[in-house]
Amino acid sequence: MANNTSPHVLNTAANLLGFCLFVITSLHISNRIETHVIDGFTSVIAILLTCSCIFSFISIKTKSSEREKKFESIADYLFITGLVGILVIILLITMNFVK
Repeated sequence: MANNTSPHVLNTAANLLGFCLFVITSLHISNRIETHVIDGFTSVIAILLTCSCIFSFISIKTKSSEREKKFESIADYLFITGLVGILVIILLITMNFVK
């Protein structure tokens, strides 16, 4: 059975992982005390997106239809959790600059 979402999740999660790493780097350059919470939260989201990429890749490469569906489902849940986390990061950064 062909993968429906795994290639898309892999591509998008990898791009969003780059976004998270950019945010972490930017926060370290700005050297602001208030950003430690954002920095830690962004690191957790980066780990979720990395795991999503791994499960998506395994889903694409596996030969078993049952495993494919299982890994694709895990990748999807990790990805949507990462998206919600990125929304929270954006809100935290916005609130930090509004102060």
